[in-house]
Amino acid sequence: MLQSVLLAITGVLGVLLTVMYAYQVVYLFVPLILKRKNKEKPVKQHRYAILIAARNEEKVIGNLLDSIQRQDYPAELFTAFVVADNCTDATAQIAESHGATVFCRFNKRQVGKGYALEYLLERIEETVGLDTFDAFLVFDADNVLMPDYLTQINKTCDAGYDAFTGYRNSKNFGDNWLSAGHAMWYLHDSVHLNLSRQLLGVSCVVNGTGFGFTRELLRKCGGWHFFTLTEDIEFSTWCVTHGVRTGYCHDAMLFDEQPNKLKVSWNQRTRWAQGGFQIAFRYLKEYRKGLLAGGRTTYSTLEMLTLSLYGYGLAAVAGVLSVVSVLLSGDPVTIGIAAASAVAGSYVSMFFMGALTLLTEWKKIRAGTKGKILGLFTFPLYMLTFLPISFCAMFRKFEWTPIAHTVAVTAGDLNKE
Repeated sequence: MLQSVLLAITGVLGVLLTVMYAYQVVYLFVPLILKRKNKEKPVKQHRYAILIAARNEEKVIGNLLDSIQRQDYPAELFTAFVVADNCTDATAQIAESHGATVFCRFNKRQVGKGYALEYLLERIEETVGLDTFDAFLVFDADNVLMPDYLTQINKTCDAGYDAFTGYRNSKNFGDNWLSAGHAMWYLHDSVHLNLSRQLLGVSCVVNGTGFGFTRELLRKCGGWHFFTLTEDIEFSTWCVTHGVRTGYCHDAMLFDEQPNKLKVSWNQRTRWAQGGFQIAFRYLKEYRKGLLAGGRTTYSTLEMLTLSLYGYGLAAVAGVLSVVSVLLSGDPVTIGIAAASAVAGSYVSMFFMGALTLLTEWKKIRAGTKGKILGLFTFPLYMLTFLPISFCAMFRKFEWTPIAHTVAVTAGDLNKE
């Protein structure tokens, strides 16, 4: 009797989850069906403040700043600002020597990128004034920009978007299965999520680095007040639920460094999961507001909910109920077949997603053929490790920890490749 009830509930949840996540399947094929419109029209060149929060990044920050200084965008229209946040190395000195305006911050109580960005914006207001700039761009110290990044992202800013993001590529895809997994996910996020959203006219989502916002949006937010462990997703959640559409620029490409050690990757993704927990509880009011707004805002809020603790939590409940119902059968053969089917189904679906990403982005991936192929076969394993990470995240203390960056690659190196 109990098994029948559980199977019925699992079936209902399965249908609900299929409906909830069907858009992700559709998104995979949108870029293959809908073509981008490249209408050349006069574009106003806006003035940008480039914001970089850096903590002990002496090995890589020089390459980022060099790639910024070598942009094909008018040099008088952008200024690079660095906040050397609790640094104990030569980050500040190197940043200054590469043309950045640097502010040093020492605060061991309020730790994290969100606090560092707030501090940096406050110092800019005190010195040159936020009104000096039309918009702000946020990068991590390990990033390297393509020479036309500002020219391309400016087109999206000028198109009327108050928030915008670009194409995220990776410097070290070919290191091992972990760096390839991280890199493949970001490529998928750019091409099969944000590009699809852009083509369909719905709000895109900021993911980590390489995003911007206008001065007017900063005022609407009341300043930068996004301090969770995943300040980027918090910012996106605020934008979506308040009806702010985020644009995506497929031609604005940057490269960043991916973790290639299990401990570092585990800690980073634990922080992501914990940040998701924080946002889920703190933004209940905003979620309700967005759902009741109607139109694109309601749709984008629903999408954010599926990507939050609530969507994944519902999937976890369905999975647990399914496992329990199978175990109640008491038949080892049935249990074995169910377990094998679940693992195989997950692997195949992730493999397909990775294969489609690899096929469309092959020439843009910075790795040899062998590294790309191996990355495809290990990508599903990388995705499956999110399960234990998310579970463990529930029992760890909320904290932000820095990640060391050591892959020093210049924009010239990337252009040659």
